[in-house]
Amino acid sequence: MIMDSHDEYDLIVTIVKRGFAERVMKASREAGAEGGTVFFGRGAGIHETQKILGIPIEPEKEIVLTAIPRAITDKVLSTIIEAVKLNQPGTGVAFVLELKKVAGICHLLKGVLDCGPPVP
Repeated sequence: MIMDSHDEYDLIVTIVKRGFAERVMKASREAGAEGGTVFFGRGAGIHETQKILGIPIEPEKEIVLTAIPRAITDKVLSTIIEAVKLNQPGTGVAFVLELKKVAGICHLLKGVLDCGPPVP
């Protein structure tokens, strides 16, 4: 089932150097998020350009996606910023996207939707 989120949920996208995703996840949980999804990527920013033998290296990144109720967005984002020092150059970036429609987060939609029994 797809539900309109009624502007109640946000997605925090955090992109950090490889090895820092667990810090993001821990900070998110401490601030009230229930979890997140981590995947890997590559990229280079103005503060990260390095070369070996004249060949540019693209640093490995971890991307953390955290869907949360809008009521705790500021708290979770602030905790992430503090945990991985996003206010310092070259440490990563985080941004928030408004979720227009959501599916598969029945556990977050307390009282809004009867999820029914788990699918085997």
